[in-house]
Amino acid sequence: MIKNLLFALVLIPAAVNNAGLPAESDVRAVKVLEAPGYTEGVVVDRDGAIYISDVYNGTIYRLAADGEAKVWAKTGAPNGHKILPDGTHLVCDGSQHAVLRLDVAGKIIGKAASEYDGKPLRAPNDLTLDPKGGFYFTDPGGSNLENPIGTVHYVDAKGKTHLVAEGLAFPNGIALRPNGKTLLVGESKHNRILSYDINSPGKVGKMRVFANLPVKEADRIANEPDGMCLDVAGNLYVAHYGMRQVQVLSPAGKLLRRYGAGNLTTSNVAFSGPLMDQLYVTGALGDETKSKGGLFRLDLKGVKGLKITVRRGTVATWSRLGRYNPVATARGSDSAAGRHHT
Repeated sequence: MIKNLLFALVLIPAAVNNAGLPAESDVRAVKVLEAPGYTEGVVVDRDGAIYISDVYNGTIYRLAADGEAKVWAKTGAPNGHKILPDGTHLVCDGSQHAVLRLDVAGKIIGKAASEYDGKPLRAPNDLTLDPKGGFYFTDPGGSNLENPIGTVHYVDAKGKTHLVAEGLAFPNGIALRPNGKTLLVGESKHNRILSYDINSPGKVGKMRVFANLPVKEADRIANEPDGMCLDVAGNLYVAHYGMRQVQVLSPAGKLLRRYGAGNLTTSNVAFSGPLMDQLYVTGALGDETKSKGGLFRLDLKGVKGLKITVRRGTVATWSRLGRYNPVATARGSDSAAGRHHT
């Protein structure tokens, strides 16, 4: 159970300098709960309820602010997750080869994306909302170093899915900088973060390597970047799968901190708390296929997480036919999510 846990994806950018990051020695991972299986895709709704994907058990749990946990949805293999301003949900599901749309009660009501140019998707993994009315998502299905067929896609405001980038070795976590001009993508099998300049929604420039991450050592089992989120200073927080760490990168890609994450197979990160200085970390305590899932909290005094704010009049939501149409609604919720490493 989670007591008095309030999730949010926070705030409009404000100035905080890198000196405000707590020292690694001052931060410890506090276990909040254990889940039946490997956890992913954490988001929060307007009421402060938390949704966590249990990938191998095909379940999304809803954790109320008072700590009561219930099964909210059964989808197959839920992963990255976002909540739209109208209260409906977008969930990447590898087993259904689609980005699903669910209603407020957890019922599947359609597919937001299942193909592009007549080609079926393989295994959508993670997604990030675009304030201009669409969303980006990764599809690493079947990709690895020997078979780099991973792709990144964009679903526009009319519901059409576009190919954004290809030839990747397991594209995973994805984040959009708040100015809408830079897309960040974790390429797991190369242990690096990629950066793309956005020329227009769904159209990007040449791929650049934003950062190469630390490599595994001692009892670590892998070194693969997973879910990501940003703080208001522009620092990037990367769940580092197999490393039991969260890596913090500056806006220029410099490694600033290596925080202990609690979970060995670290999968996802999101800010929360009254001051938005608590970083919650999902994953599994050990091997993702064998051990229980965990949710840990890192208290990062002086840090504030970032929320990508979708402005009134440009917010998009899904119609009954599954199309993504611009409408005037209240603000939605956005966080970072990660993925399933098989």
